[in-house]
Amino acid sequence: MGDPRGFIKHGRRDKTLQPVHSRLQNFDEHYNYPSEEKVKTQAARCMDCGVPFCMTGCPLGNLIPEWNDLVYRGQWKQALTALHATNNFPEFTGRVCPAPCETSCVLGINEPPVTIKLHEVSIVDKGFEEGWIRPHPPTHRTGKSVAIIGGGPAGLACAQQLNRAGHNVTVVEKSDRAGGLLMYGIPHYKLWKQRVQRRIDLLVAEGIEFRYSCEVGKDVTFDEIKSSFDAVVLATGAEEPRDLPVEGRELKGIHFAMEFLPQQNRACWGDNNVAALHPRQRLVNAKGKKVIVIGGGDTGSDCIGTSMRQGATSVFNFELLEHPPAERSPNNPWPQWSRIMRVSTSVEEMHVLGGDVYYEIMTTRFIGRDKNVTGLETVKVKWENGRPEKIPGSEQIWKCDLVLLAMGFLGPRSELIKQAGCETDQRSNIVTNPKTRMSSVNGVFAAGDCRRGQSLVVWAISEGREIARCVDEYLTGNESLLPQVRLEPFDY
Repeated sequence: MGDPRGFIKHGRRDKTLQPVHSRLQNFDEHYNYPSEEKVKTQAARCMDCGVPFCMTGCPLGNLIPEWNDLVYRGQWKQALTALHATNNFPEFTGRVCPAPCETSCVLGINEPPVTIKLHEVSIVDKGFEEGWIRPHPPTHRTGKSVAIIGGGPAGLACAQQLNRAGHNVTVVEKSDRAGGLLMYGIPHYKLWKQRVQRRIDLLVAEGIEFRYSCEVGKDVTFDEIKSSFDAVVLATGAEEPRDLPVEGRELKGIHFAMEFLPQQNRACWGDNNVAALHPRQRLVNAKGKKVIVIGGGDTGSDCIGTSMRQGATSVFNFELLEHPPAERSPNNPWPQWSRIMRVSTSVEEMHVLGGDVYYEIMTTRFIGRDKNVTGLETVKVKWENGRPEKIPGSEQIWKCDLVLLAMGFLGPRSELIKQAGCETDQRSNIVTNPKTRMSSVNGVFAAGDCRRGQSLVVWAISEGREIARCVDEYLTGNESLLPQVRLEPFDY
């Protein structure tokens, strides 16, 4: 490393958040990024540690020490090359990834870890600013064609890799824009949608075809797709939401998170007339409402932040699981992902209205009047032998007129999976060969959440790259795409 004593001389200085009241006024990205010189100083904290556990913590196996050193030396263009060597979309992961690399950082054993995400996003943003990131169409075509069903991060990464290998790639997307949860799930204030569209425009310029508003299984049969291409990749995600089938569930005002979040993202794009775009979809807005978000993960946090910006009068968050510890427990040692208490920016915003996150709490019924939800009843629980046990006498009534269910996703349950005939496991995930990543149907592969279950964006990109390598070998008999540059990572 350029400065072997950098981690001794400099403390951790990450990007900063805009003040709560300021950022609640709009849906703009809410971070302030430091100057190039300050980023270079932070890159100097990367140690010459010998065994870079940050690389094993990252599902992509990013060459983190290499591009940290290049940033420290001011060699930004070379750093961008090293970054893109393993990550197709660092402008996404640099903003929305929870950074398992940082919790695996050797410096993080007894000091605040290196600001890896800061360096990642600084490199790619500078690449766009300087015009270094341009379309690079392949110089030859193999004559082989691949259909990728699903335009989320797994499908997009797979498409770009296969296009680089010279195959003709068509992405079939059921929505009117590609990006999946990057476009319609993650709020605008965390990931500006123009950044997503910018990358998709580059893929189009490189020769990838996108077929929008086409749901395979409904608008076109799977057999029609399979018969038209040499290989098919299923990258549909795991979109079946976990429901809460308790008394009163049929009341109006109770919605899944993915009924709520896409509407605001469309509004940020300018698609204000959501009713005209999706006549069967109920309009959901938190303005002037008492909101309860059930589910304490990232999606729940996104619902909180969006509700606050829309003008909710109150927001509360319920989580069935136990309150996380402040520090690592003995059975959660470094370099594993640290299962500790983290306060998201949205929860910080919720505190302004007097809201809070309530742990070990279970919703037992919804209460309504005139077919509309007006409240819900909860009971406190205690976890015994891995199961929540209700605590008698702890029942409580909460007033609300909007409930958002953000309890995760069950799997890729769709007509497409039935038509494809692929073998699935008990969780409805598509079963694939561990080596070839092919499903039980010849020539049909699976990538991302529909194969491994609900996971991170960085895992989706990793899956897309690896499946692209397997598809390329299937089509050509050769390995023109390199395997992932990583050891077997920790599975988060």
